[in-house]
Amino acid sequence: MKISVMGGGPAGLYFAILMKKSYPAARITVFERNRPDDTFGFGVVFSDETLQTFEAYDFESYQAITDHFAYWDDIEIHFKDNVYRIGGNGFCGTSRKQLLILLHQRARELGIELLFETDVTDFERLMRESDLVVASDGINSLVRETYKDHFQPEVDLRPNKFAWMGSTKPLDAFTFFFEETEYGIFIAHTYQYEPGLSTWVMETDPDTWARAGLDKMNEPESAKFLEKVFAKQLEGHPLLINRSYWRNFPAIRNKHWYKDNIVLLGDAKSTAHFSIGSGTKLAMEDAIALFEAFRANASVADALAAFESQRREDVEKIQHAAEVSLVWFEHVDRYWDMDPVQFAFGLMTRSKAITYDNLELREEPFVRAVDKMFAKQVAAEGFEVDLENPPAPMFHPLRMRDMVVENRLVVSPMDTYSAVEGVPQDFHLVHYGARAMGGAGLLYTEMTCVSEKGRITPGCAGIYTDEQEAAWSRIVDFVHKNSHAKFCMQIGHSGRKGSTKLMWEGIDQPLEEGGWDVVAPSALPYFENSPVPHVMTREDMDWIKGEFVAAAKRANSAGFDMLELHCAHGYLLASFLSPLTNTRDDEYGGSLENRLRYPLEVFDAVRAIWPNEKPMSVRLSATDWKEGGITGDDSVAISQAFLEHGADLVDVSTGQTVPDAKPIFGRMFQTPFAEQIRNEAGVKTIAVGNITTADQVNTILAAGRADLVAMGRPHLLDPAVGLDSAATYGFSEMYCPPQYLAGYQQALRTAQRDREELKELKLKARPRHHYTDARKQAAE
Repeated sequence: MKISVMGGGPAGLYFAILMKKSYPAARITVFERNRPDDTFGFGVVFSDETLQTFEAYDFESYQAITDHFAYWDDIEIHFKDNVYRIGGNGFCGTSRKQLLILLHQRARELGIELLFETDVTDFERLMRESDLVVASDGINSLVRETYKDHFQPEVDLRPNKFAWMGSTKPLDAFTFFFEETEYGIFIAHTYQYEPGLSTWVMETDPDTWARAGLDKMNEPESAKFLEKVFAKQLEGHPLLINRSYWRNFPAIRNKHWYKDNIVLLGDAKSTAHFSIGSGTKLAMEDAIALFEAFRANASVADALAAFESQRREDVEKIQHAAEVSLVWFEHVDRYWDMDPVQFAFGLMTRSKAITYDNLELREEPFVRAVDKMFAKQVAAEGFEVDLENPPAPMFHPLRMRDMVVENRLVVSPMDTYSAVEGVPQDFHLVHYGARAMGGAGLLYTEMTCVSEKGRITPGCAGIYTDEQEAAWSRIVDFVHKNSHAKFCMQIGHSGRKGSTKLMWEGIDQPLEEGGWDVVAPSALPYFENSPVPHVMTREDMDWIKGEFVAAAKRANSAGFDMLELHCAHGYLLASFLSPLTNTRDDEYGGSLENRLRYPLEVFDAVRAIWPNEKPMSVRLSATDWKEGGITGDDSVAISQAFLEHGADLVDVSTGQTVPDAKPIFGRMFQTPFAEQIRNEAGVKTIAVGNITTADQVNTILAAGRADLVAMGRPHLLDPAVGLDSAATYGFSEMYCPPQYLAGYQQALRTAQRDREELKELKLKARPRHHYTDARKQAAE
């Protein structure tokens, strides 16, 4: 087998090494346009887990790498004269030049041909003369650009500016420095990679960069400027440059990864932001995945197809974590006024790889400091709180107007489609009653419709008749008598998404019979086969506004503690907000101010009759997940408008506005929008969306990403999520109905033991690498 590798970076070299080791007869040539000792940048960094992978695949290169690495276990955060040192992370670094030298040596030992200062541009010929061509030719891949019509690359140039520099300043931890100047905020991502040398990646937002005049400075001038910014941290050490130009990070994706017998690898295929230190890791793990594809498949075509199909999900997960991380740094000013402990916790947990529980495993004293910080914030709101030994964040109360929820866990509004003529049944009594007794602080109804024609499906609950009101009153009474949960009714109108089948019969699909006319701001059907909505007139608006007011009056009579106005998911009020669904040319369409007009009218009318002592929330789709739709910035403005009109809380969801949206799913995938709205609009928020554990709840709350956290699907399977979570964290003060108290007490006794055993197992399972005395000395 003849293999040609374009580019002598870590990805191409490591793939060549693995293939030659397993297939000695293979003829492998690596073509590199630069000289052997040419390299740009300074250090590279790997985690313990990555080293463990290298050890399993090629012990010789692993041993050579670890013999030359500086190792450290801590992350250190310097913020406003505060320093936080957090252990248990397991990192190691070396110079990029040293890494390439080691891989060159290993490649030569195995008989791989390395051709330097060699440009290859006739890719068609190379493909004909090779069984496999590996295009590992970097971010500016010529191969990718030559065949871009096939690979279909997407390059997202992020707004922040960065420059890769070095220093002689010694460091004993992966260190983040934050400095505020007259121009704005500068960030330094730093780590030592060999004795006497450290990497300093400098980052700032484009406005700060321009105000500082860095757009007019050359490399030496930029370095001198930054030496002044970070003079305290550098302690007289210089900044070193090596093609340290200011750049924008390119987030690269490709629709296709291979063409015929040529395959993209490493940065040519996909990039991951430097803030999670995963660029070289991603590249070398790509090499491992491609090698495994060849081990499992006999033909090149099958191997390349397997590589793309099996590796893509892992790459996208890493890229998603990297993008969440880079967005945190792009908006660091959003967190600048936070308590320094909260700032540090938010930094540590920004990419979702590290959570509250995970951080407790690494550095328990720091998490205890986080608990105390959160408790002080709660005490400042007028609550009596144990400041010395506070519970985890989710077990603290929250006040909105005169209503106090005992903890921060929320049962999401979840449609059950089980009403009859809009009347809640015994199913609803059991459903809501069980979840209220399960320990959540706040319980939401499903979207409850304000009229018969405002229903989504024939099975949707309503609150527009006496019978419906009485049924809801029965449920509210049960919740109040048997739990401490506060109960919120969510009211809404389906708009153009009405007259559809039950979810399990075909979500959002129109009824084949028994349907009804639908209304919307514009005559745009949801699907092509959906009914075309009637365009609302001023008379329609007044009528439906009256239906919302009547529903709110009934909700109050039924005894609900709180009311939520549903302005999300493409239903009627959401359809006014989104430019994708509102194409009106009157005062209710066009600008965001105009699109807000009718939802605010409805809110004002409802707020006027809803008791002043009871809070109101608004549910929003913070993004439509489609170009031209609502963005996070729009949702900040929308939230501020509702706040000014008397809203106490924004329940932050996303999407479901149009059927061709492209949401980016993942753990806690909607939480960044709740965080943005909370910290930019200055309003309390609920985070919701694929939040599945109490650990995630505590992480979100402690980082200041939301004030309440809602779980939906976990509550479907386990109504007692709240009590289970309290037992896990040893919180014995959560209210439990006396009928279930024995079970709760038993859970308290056993959960702590189970938690300690799990902690011990996790500690034992952490990767361990053994370093020679020379390596230890280098690390020191």
